[in-house]
Amino acid sequence: MQTQPILLNDGLPLATVYGVLLNDRATVERLSPEFDSAPYKAAPQAPVLYIKPRNTFAVDGAAVAVPADPGVVRIDATIGLVIGTAAMRVSVDQALGHVAGFVLVSDVTLPHENYYRPAIRQRDRDGFCPVSRMFHDEAGFDLDAATLSIAINGERAYERSFATLVRPAAQLIADVTEFMTLAVGDVVLLGPGEGSPEARPGDVVHIKVPGLGELTHTVIQEVQA
Repeated sequence: MQTQPILLNDGLPLATVYGVLLNDRATVERLSPEFDSAPYKAAPQAPVLYIKPRNTFAVDGAAVAVPADPGVVRIDATIGLVIGTAAMRVSVDQALGHVAGFVLVSDVTLPHENYYRPAIRQRDRDGFCPVSRMFHDEAGFDLDAATLSIAINGERAYERSFATLVRPAAQLIADVTEFMTLAVGDVVLLGPGEGSPEARPGDVVHIKVPGLGELTHTVIQEVQA
C-alpha cells in the first residue's frame, strides 16, 4: 500500500481518483438489454462514478498483489485527467482549461459485472491503482483520437481507442462538475474500454498511449497474514 502521497509533476500531490463506468459505446451496447430490465428500465443518464481511495495508489513499477481467490485481476487501463484548477459547473468549452496534464492509470479490479452499486471490494484493494507520472499536452497529441495498448509479458493483449467514448474528456468534466467540485490534484478517469484483459500473479503489465507515455507494473500473489 502507498503510505506517502504520490507527487505528480511540479510537486502536485495526487488527491482523489474518480473512476467512471459505462463510458465506452461498445460496453453500453452490450449491456443495453440489462438496462431495459427491472428495476431500472433505462440506462444511467449521468456519469456512473466510483472512487479509488488513497490505499489503492501505487507508482510506476509497483507490484499489485492479487488474492488467491480468484487469483486473477482485470486491467481496466485508461487515461486520467489531472485537475490543475478547481472546477465547478464548467462548460464543455472551458473544461479542458482546468486540466493540468494526463496520467496513465491501471484501474485494477477483481472481475465483476456490477454497474449499479460501487464495487468497493473488487476495485478498492490495496495497490489497485498504479499511476504514471504526469504528462503534459504534447504537441500533436489528440486526446479524443488517442489509442491505448496493453502488453502482458511482452505480448500484445489489448488495444482500445478513445474515439468511442460516450462522453469525451471535455464533456465528462462538464457533466461531473454539474453536481460536484473537482479540486486541484483530483484525477478523472476516462473509463475502461470493452473487453479489458486479465492478468495473473507473475505477469508483467505494460500500458502505452502513443504520443503520451507508458506505465508498467507487475502482478504478484497476495501473502496471507
